[in-house]
Amino acid sequence: MDLLPDTNQKFGKKEYWDQRYREEAEGTFDWFKAYDEISSVIHELIPSRDAEILMLGCGNSTLSEDMYDDSYHRITNIDYSGVVIEQMTARHSEKRPVMTWIEMDVRHLDFRDASFDVAIDKGTLDAMLTPKDVWNPDPQMVSDCNAEIDEAYRILRPGGRLIYLTFGQPHFRKQYLNRHDWKLEIRELGESFHYYLYVCTKQE
Repeated sequence: MDLLPDTNQKFGKKEYWDQRYREEAEGTFDWFKAYDEISSVIHELIPSRDAEILMLGCGNSTLSEDMYDDSYHRITNIDYSGVVIEQMTARHSEKRPVMTWIEMDVRHLDFRDASFDVAIDKGTLDAMLTPKDVWNPDPQMVSDCNAEIDEAYRILRPGGRLIYLTFGQPHFRKQYLNRHDWKLEIRELGESFHYYLYVCTKQE
């Protein structure tokens, strides 16, 4: 299987990801920057190693294991692909026993309100937002993106943060991230090619 689909819209399809993870069962793939490139920012934004962290759309990224090995142990990883959740559970359950892996859709989180300190999205919203016309995304894509952010907001405790790493420029992303009672900060990462880090902090 070619890792890249024939249309970008397939990035938003569960069937594509199930098949991709079956094909790369022993592999890993990280969107955007590796942990060693962003660890200093993570340390700043998540100063407590006891923070309850939710990884939104974990895939087979090494981000969770790298953070775990950096003493962030209380990480809950979710993905709507049961294929990758099964693979990652088998890969990490013995070496990293505190970390958990759950099959779950980021648009419909089965967690209580205010149950996490941090939520991290590293490319998941981007996979859902792949319109043919970037200026006019499909209504379903808009609904899906808003649903993820609404759910992230709901499960964060007061003072909690959503950390979102993307290549998406503010003009195309702020509309999904703005909420009336949290603070949105935008940082540029990189030099020749910019990535963007959006930090949404829920008011106390």
